[in-house]
Amino acid sequence: MKLTIVEYPNKKLKEKSKAVEKFGKELHELLDAMYETMLKSNGIGLAAIQVGHAKQALLLNIPDEEDKQSIDTLIEMINPIIIQKNGETVYQEGCLSVPSFYEDINRYENITVNYQDRDGNTKTVEASGLLSIAIQHEIDHLNGILFIDKLSYSRRKKFEKEYKRVQKEKKLSKS
Repeated sequence: MKLTIVEYPNKKLKEKSKAVEKFGKELHELLDAMYETMLKSNGIGLAAIQVGHAKQALLLNIPDEEDKQSIDTLIEMINPIIIQKNGETVYQEGCLSVPSFYEDINRYENITVNYQDRDGNTKTVEASGLLSIAIQHEIDHLNGILFIDKLSYSRRKKFEKEYKRVQKEKKLSKS
């Protein structure tokens, strides 16, 4: 299965994802293809909606101290729900669907998440640091929210202007 990352301003990114009810071959193939797509794109997280599938499924693979990503540390979350959150942190986030842009975003420092794995087994994870931030970022995608939606009005306007300029430059360089 070949997947392509959906990029802003595609309206698909605003769609709310539906709960996964069938756990089987189709879901496994999607998750496997998402993993390949995420790694090829140098991402640490990817929500199914970012590859055009409105399913509550996401992947996370936080790099180790040597900046390597191992399949052993891959987390696949199906139907995730944050059940506890506390503390505050600010992190400069980027997104595969909004390439080349990074902004400081406020997030909860610590979260606890209930989810299902690829086989439908219920799991719970307590997360802090980058894992907490990445989980919140990806769950936002499942709810049709991009990190740029969290910007103040003035920062959002500045982003829109800059994004249009970069898109125009990309088109000119291709022609």
